[in-house]
Amino acid sequence: MSNSASSFLGIDIGTSSVKAVVVDGEQNILAGASAPLAVSRPQDLWSEQNPEDWWVAVGQAIAGLRHKAGNAWHEVKAIGLSGQMHGAVLLDAAGHPIRPAILHNDGRAHAEAAWLNAKLPGIGAIAGVPAMPGFSAPKLLWLARHEPEVFGRARHLLLPKDYARFRMTHGFATDMCDASGALLLDGAKRQWSPEIAAAAGIPLSMLPTALEGSAVSGLLQGSVAMAWGLSPGIIVAAGAGDAAAGAVASGAVNGGDAFISLGTATQYFAARGTYRPSPEHLIHTFCHALPGRWFQMAALLNGAGALAWAAGLMGRGDIGQLLEDTERAFTGPSALLFLPYLSGERTPHNNPHAKGVLFGLTPATTPEQVTQAVLEGVALSLADAQGCLEATGKLPDRIAVNGGGSKSRFWMKILASALNKSVLLQEGSEAGPAFGAARLARLAATGEDVAAVCSKPEIAAEIRPDPELAQIYAARLQKFRGLYKAVEPLF
Repeated sequence: MSNSASSFLGIDIGTSSVKAVVVDGEQNILAGASAPLAVSRPQDLWSEQNPEDWWVAVGQAIAGLRHKAGNAWHEVKAIGLSGQMHGAVLLDAAGHPIRPAILHNDGRAHAEAAWLNAKLPGIGAIAGVPAMPGFSAPKLLWLARHEPEVFGRARHLLLPKDYARFRMTHGFATDMCDASGALLLDGAKRQWSPEIAAAAGIPLSMLPTALEGSAVSGLLQGSVAMAWGLSPGIIVAAGAGDAAAGAVASGAVNGGDAFISLGTATQYFAARGTYRPSPEHLIHTFCHALPGRWFQMAALLNGAGALAWAAGLMGRGDIGQLLEDTERAFTGPSALLFLPYLSGERTPHNNPHAKGVLFGLTPATTPEQVTQAVLEGVALSLADAQGCLEATGKLPDRIAVNGGGSKSRFWMKILASALNKSVLLQEGSEAGPAFGAARLARLAATGEDVAAVCSKPEIAAEIRPDPELAQIYAARLQKFRGLYKAVEPLF
């Protein structure tokens, strides 16, 4: 297939929005569009979304994208999917959702995760990480115990992006990365684990077909194609969970490559050439989106979402202006310490009960100082997680960063010094997982060599650590850790 006139569509089902991009044969992002999503929190520790809301938002993003893409829209040859990981989407025999999806940052299944770890002590070696509340398997255990009638009606388990796939292709499939995130995959064998499924009481028949991310998962059905103004029968690639899709976008596909995705939640990602689980460090060792590749990841439930929370709390609707005001007031590391655990935390704590803490307030504290403390708190949490990741293997001295948080150069200056590593901003990095999904779509359609498609984008900027700030933040990291230890019993 010639790529000169071809274009590829990438769709990312995020937590706060659906994003979609059209990419041409030269890997230029021709157009992008998004549609917002809201999260429901009906009880403490709960985090849910209605799968139908994803599908409506996909339609809204596609409508905007179709308008912007022009002639390239009619040249779309394949579609790739990315999405928030770990969500439990349950469908009945007719393919209808039987309850709201339980999301990655939902902590209700903490007792079930502990039970699963006790029942199957080797689960971390098989699945790549111990059971944690956010994963799909403990959530299904929770449903079986607390909503048995609902669980009894369930016939299909899907991950969030795979619900969109089902609506597009009428097929039940997922990719190896999202399958890993369900905590039901044998990571070394790259197939569903009968041992884990049996321990969790989940019939293998409930699980979708697990495919490599660059494989064809199905074809776009006629009614959807007509609604979107595309040709029926377009290839839909398996795609990837957003962590791996972001890595594909950043070119982090070979052993030793690393990047950070700073979105609503945050991932610190390192590609690996072999499967080397390290459950004792609470590092996630999962299958990559591409065959014969794995990755290790520090998964943080809090990132740019903490900044949005702070801005809303202070009534500052314009986050960009708030960041400008905070940068203008910056004189050095904040006297405040902020623990950003608004949604609990995975790496390095595995504590769904962890809470956000703002320490050191005085009558003179300003909104800008609070904002700076939030930016630093997220950066220090990444530095904390970096220590866990470095215990499993070497990391490069230069780390690409993408996601919404990377738009702030001021934040990136703080992050570079907190990590004591150069931060790289790549061209098109704001597209993140949606761009990675488009790359996987291209691989599915053309069968090209991975190296030819998944190259590292051009560097738009390199932000080096400030040696003086790095030294101060290293000391602040010890206080940051000490604050957590002091208040953890109170959670």
